[in-house]
Amino acid sequence: MENQNVYRKPVTLKNILKFAIPTIAMTVFMSFYTMVDGLFVSNLIGTDALSSINLTAPIIQLVTAISTMLATGGSAVIMKKMGEGKSGEAKEDFTFLILVNVIVGLVMCAAGYLAMDHIFAGMNLSADVERYCVEYLSRYLVFTVPILLMNNFTLYMIASEKATLSLVCSVAGGVLNMILDYLFIAVFHMGISGAAVATGMGYSVTAVAGLFVFSRKKSLLHFKKPVFRWKVLADAATNGCSEMATALVTGIITMMFNWTMLRYVGENGVAAVTIIMYVLMFASSLYTGYSYGVAPMISYYYGEQNHEKLKKLVGTSFRVIMFISAITVAASFMLTRPLVSVFARPDNPVYGLAVTGNRICTIALLFIGFNIFASGMFTALSNGVVSAVLAFSRSFVFMLVAMLALPLFFGVNGIWLATPAAELMALALSVFMFLKYRKRYGY
Repeated sequence: MENQNVYRKPVTLKNILKFAIPTIAMTVFMSFYTMVDGLFVSNLIGTDALSSINLTAPIIQLVTAISTMLATGGSAVIMKKMGEGKSGEAKEDFTFLILVNVIVGLVMCAAGYLAMDHIFAGMNLSADVERYCVEYLSRYLVFTVPILLMNNFTLYMIASEKATLSLVCSVAGGVLNMILDYLFIAVFHMGISGAAVATGMGYSVTAVAGLFVFSRKKSLLHFKKPVFRWKVLADAATNGCSEMATALVTGIITMMFNWTMLRYVGENGVAAVTIIMYVLMFASSLYTGYSYGVAPMISYYYGEQNHEKLKKLVGTSFRVIMFISAITVAASFMLTRPLVSVFARPDNPVYGLAVTGNRICTIALLFIGFNIFASGMFTALSNGVVSAVLAFSRSFVFMLVAMLALPLFFGVNGIWLATPAAELMALALSVFMFLKYRKRYGY
């Protein structure tokens, strides 16, 4: 099939990057316009509003966790079937999983509205910050289904060799988000609710485009009368449980960061955490984009049992990640003050906290890329259990240990040290799993 030629080409750095660069660009741009969202909010509304976005993040991550699980796990299952030559069955499963996502989105949206009034009551927030939180979340939840479809269509476009289209959709959505941020906040004075609506409408671009793209039978993957194979749903959930665990645990850890900062510093500390998370998210998006880009290739070669190509792909990927790690660490150290000053002026108490925190957290960038790729690789190999162990240990177990122990010895700096300490422990576990399963998968 012509659509599958990319999987039959030799595994070279050039061919890998042709497949992965659009995905890297897409994830980088998505993280960039999330940062711009924070930029508009912090400068046009204030750092209290910026804090509220971080305080609502765990709920948003909870809403999208199941969709992330089905998108990543489903992509692995479907592309494995494509590699096995079961294209018709793969398309039926694809349509089935998209329908499941729509149902999940409606349920999570309703649950969010029912629970909203009770979520922020016990956080001991100021009246302004609590009001911002409720206002932002109530508008964001309106777009739950489009956001879940965006999560899925992004990965399925990549798997269907439409990574460039996925990039175009992300750029278009990001530009729309930025324009609407300015219009809704600065011109129409909608406040933080305007930021939420702008974000939701920006994310909806990929959802709408995906509905058109996957309705065309020319696409490698397209909508077909679904067959309700519950084993497929179970396999997708198992394979993608690591990504769901990461999303859920990231929300829990974000809450821990917020509560710890509220205890040690107050709401200024929450704003500083938000700024550093933007910087780490921007750098991590390079690794995430690369992992998403090569995941369909890993799944396809595994389904094809082409161990030679699989081994070469994994080896080249490690070299790419080492290069990206060196660049991001150097850039983050050099650009710490300019990056932080975009969100908070030097005379703002948030500025000093964020500068110190970013310099400490930058150390984590030496390890994050390898951990993200290792988890994504095992998901692509349909070993969701190992992927989940890696993701859960990295995002929760190691972070929990570091968050509880290090602040007792180092105070506020211990909060920042928790991230690099957890990533270093996760790297040791990733190396162990990689060596343990090397013969089994032939990489």
